[in-house]
Amino acid sequence: MKKLLLEIFTWWNGHTMGTRFFTWRKGEFVGEDEFGNKYYKERDGKKRWVLYNGLAEASSIPPGWHGWMHHRVDTAPVDENYHAKSWQKPHEANHTGTPEAYRPHGSILTPEKRPEVTGDYQAWTPGQ
Repeated sequence: MKKLLLEIFTWWNGHTMGTRFFTWRKGEFVGEDEFGNKYYKERDGKKRWVLYNGLAEASSIPPGWHGWMHHRVDTAPVDENYHAKSWQKPHEANHTGTPEAYRPHGSILTPEKRPEVTGDYQAWTPGQ
């Protein structure tokens, strides 16, 4: 029952009932990535979409599938022997808003204290 209610009222927990119905009616399964995301296209080839495995997070789409989703390439990674280039980094999820997020030295979100000013800076004062 809970899964049904989530499917009706939320889109960020996965696909909705409308997306499920549209996929059943007009979708053609194309493939699945290593994260369990499933990719579909409309039978006429105009629309492409993904049903996420878990939360709907766009950064969870790997580079090969990203190119296909955005019509940068016509061939899906499963239809060709796609291998990432040597200069491509492995996929990493977006860490914004999580404990793994990047926090530079001196940020108010890090436990370290900001370094003291070295004396080469003079603050502006109004009227000078």
